[in-house]
Amino acid sequence: MNWTLALPEIVLALCGLAILVFGVVQKKEQPFLSCSMLSIGAFALTAFLVVMSPDGIGYNHIFINDSFARFMKILSLAGGALTTVLTVGYAREMKIERFEFPVLLLFSTLGTMMMASSGNLMTLFIGLELSSLAIYILCAFARDDVRGAEAGLKYFVLGSLASGLLLYGSALVYGFAGTMEYGAIRTALSATSAVPMGLMIGIVFMLAGLTFKLSAVPFHMWTPDVYQGAPTPVTAFMAGAPKIAAFALLLRVMAGPFGHVSPQWQILIEAIAIVSMLFGSLAAIPQTDIKRLMAYSSIGHMGYALMGLSAGTEEGMRGTLVYLTTYLLMNVGVFAVIIAMRRKGRAVTRIADLAGLNRTDPGLATAMAIFMFSMVGAPPMAGFFGKMLVFYAAVNAHLFGLAAVGVVSSVIGAYYYVRVIKVMFFDEAAAPLDRRPLSLSFVSVGMGIATAGFLIVLGPVSTAAEAAAQALFR
Repeated sequence: MNWTLALPEIVLALCGLAILVFGVVQKKEQPFLSCSMLSIGAFALTAFLVVMSPDGIGYNHIFINDSFARFMKILSLAGGALTTVLTVGYAREMKIERFEFPVLLLFSTLGTMMMASSGNLMTLFIGLELSSLAIYILCAFARDDVRGAEAGLKYFVLGSLASGLLLYGSALVYGFAGTMEYGAIRTALSATSAVPMGLMIGIVFMLAGLTFKLSAVPFHMWTPDVYQGAPTPVTAFMAGAPKIAAFALLLRVMAGPFGHVSPQWQILIEAIAIVSMLFGSLAAIPQTDIKRLMAYSSIGHMGYALMGLSAGTEEGMRGTLVYLTTYLLMNVGVFAVIIAMRRKGRAVTRIADLAGLNRTDPGLATAMAIFMFSMVGAPPMAGFFGKMLVFYAAVNAHLFGLAAVGVVSSVIGAYYYVRVIKVMFFDEAAAPLDRRPLSLSFVSVGMGIATAGFLIVLGPVSTAAEAAAQALFR
């Protein structure tokens, strides 16, 4: 048993426990800032250990460390660290200035890392639940906010249902294969010519549980209300790291143990991708609240990312990984702008509240415009390269209908993204927003530069994504 394979997870867990104890014994009334800084340091240390960690399979084949796991872990850690930075400035105004907040973010990120290295159906479930339980609490963290409490309750109830579906599907797969290890399941499937109906039902149930975490149609019903009601930094985190981790599970499970029966599940993934893209694009059109707009937008983006999985090839997996990278950059940037939308000490989230922002805060308006153009898929923004790669993979896999739906959905989506830009640059100016803290400026500017200049790092990111995709098919 090579326990050093899980050294990053062990270190992050110990750091989380130490920060929790530190917060409890601190004599300060609210040691939020110090615990947040320690959490960011723990994320940075863990990222270094992830990069340096070797390939291998440990703990009796339940833990896998390879290029794919490292790629997804770095994305998850980046999402957790950036979310922690986002909370520092406005924690008091958002009524989340308690040291437990960064600790919960840390343990949720730990769960996402376990998901990326899952080699067994039980570690899959444990990692998913560790991540989800922390998010349930974070959604309702502002206890005096009725909408936040409602969001937490809705996500808990529906998330528990999705976990039950996933667990039931895992039980059916175990009943067929007699094992929960991915490699052994793949061997069992390779040895049979006909796929039993019970196994296919198990795969469908597992897909239902995982697509819920992605907020893909038809398991999207929680997304708009939870996105709107949860504290905005929590929404930013939910839209990033947990979805990336859920994709890590989906890619590893579908390409690994169920790769032999890909013709049976590819059509299902393709259907989910088509419906998610169309629904996300059309449902976002009438939205007037920017957080609800981003909720429906995220549904559509998950559909685009699923295009790569639908192809079922290394090229498709690489496209999905690059797409998830670009999505993280522009998503964190958008939510940095949304957190900065405060007027007279109160959060404002209507799209109309951005009116004339270019005249009152040109820097913030420019950053938001970059993120909106990237989500449209306009070159040379990061979103263009992500969409180009998944479309290319779909076409090469002869999924011409799927690619056509993706293009149509992108054209529809351009309407509501460009509408935000039109409001900021051409509508009559509203009252100026409150002065924002340096942390938000740092994140919005940093993500804006990364999104606009993604072409510079496209080569290294694409190479890393290709190595990660190849690891899935070994």
